[in-house]
Formats: sequence, structure tokens, C-alpha cells
Amino acid sequence: MTGGGRALVVVGTSWGGLDALSQLLAGLPADFPLPVAVVQHRGREAGELLRELLQAVTRLAVLDVEDKEPMMPSHVYLAPPDYHLLVERGHFSLSVDPPVRYSRPSVDVLFNSAADVYNRSVVGVVLTGANDDGARGLRCIADNGGVAIVQDPATAASPVMPRAAQQLVPEAEVLPLEHIPNRLLTLGGVHRAPSA
Repeated sequence: MTGGGRALVVVGTSWGGLDALSQLLAGLPADFPLPVAVVQHRGREAGELLRELLQAVTRLAVLDVEDKEPMMPSHVYLAPPDYHLLVERGHFSLSVDPPVRYSRPSVDVLFNSAADVYNRSVVGVVLTGANDDGARGLRCIADNGGVAIVQDPATAASPVMPRAAQQLVPEAEVLPLEHIPNRLLTLGGVHRAPSA
């Protein structure tokens, strides 16, 4: 177990996700003690552009996941285009199972597998997006005792995804995007002195 009794942060996003992920990751320090796994819906031709753009704004190491990739703190793991990303104990795996809710990678697949393996040690975050992928997975995280966080739909480029998650997980913490990094720091057991 790593920071604050948590094992892993899982993040799901779609339309508008690059800006949201950039802001989220830019707010996390280089020594953030948890691994962060991300599903961003993107086409199979996307290549490494997302990784390169996110690496430019964060001090965390950003990787496109390979099968059996070990899970390390202070790393951001991106689901590769056209693969589902699954959590296993201590590492990730990839799947070419059929799309779920028209999506591969699917946020629900990542969230469900994380909840199954790490239960209450998972923090799930649903950001901006134009469909309801992630709502059922966030419900699974909450049902297993994990922490559910939803971007305030009013701060989302597309409110459909966070609104669906909020409706299915009414007990989720609903936060403006700019407040989510500090909440993750708290959940990871990171205590920073306030800025002067």
C-alpha cells in the first residue's frame, strides 16, 4: 500500500480530456505517491501524441501502458489506443475484448478492474466527456469502499460524462477541476505547507 492507505488513482475522460488532464496532472508534484491510470477516449491512429502533450505539463513520468507493465508511484499510465486497460495486483494488463459502450479503451473496464483488485484503496475520478462511460465503473468503486470524485459538470468542456457519473453515484465528491489535484494530494497522504 502506498500514500494515505490508497493504492491507485484511476481517471476517465473523453471530449475535452486533454485540457482537463493537463490541468489535473500539472497540479500533482513529482513525488506524488500513487500511480495514476488514465483512460482518455482516442482513435487508434492517435499514436504517442497524448503522452507527449501530457509529459510536457507534468513532472510525473507519463507512459503508454504495455501489457504486464508494473505499477509504480509517481507515474501516469495511459490506456493505449484501441486496447482496454485493466488493473491486476501490482501491474496492468491490456485486452482487445470488444468495445464497452462503444469504447475501447473503456473507462468502465478500467474502473471495474481497479475496484475488484484494490477495493477501498482506489480513488476514481470522472472528468469531462460526451458519453456516459465511467458512471458504472465509478459506481463499482464506490460500492467497494473506494473514493469517487466527479468533476463539477459546470467546469467541464462536455458535462455529459460527469453528469452521468454524478447521477449514478450521488454520494461522489463533486469538485471543480481546479480543486481535484489538492483532493488527490490529501487522499495520497501528501501534506503541503500553504503557499505564502
